[in-house]
Amino acid sequence: MSKREHLQSAFAALHPEHLDVQDESHMHSRGLETHYKAVIVSPQFEGLNAVKRHQKVYGVLGDVMSQIHALALHTYTPQEWAAQGIAPESPTCRGGSKHDH
Repeated sequence: MSKREHLQSAFAALHPEHLDVQDESHMHSRGLETHYKAVIVSPQFEGLNAVKRHQKVYGVLGDVMSQIHALALHTYTPQEWAAQGIAPESPTCRGGSKHDH
């Protein structure tokens, strides 16, 4: 199972109405399956601020998070998603990693 599939499986615990997990490793210098973007729409985010939403997401990830370098989270309630309908684009990596030579 790929890391992307592991992430998707873990996010299923949030009962998302919409889920999009993208491997954005090609935009970074660390190699394959290291950088991900997740758009998660769940009623479980109702009444929670961004920090609490992210904590909820990290809570379902368990040790999956230790297998990747970065995860950009975009968390929405169904009402927010209906109004917005799109997550922001990820910025281009500017390097600067201690692993860059």
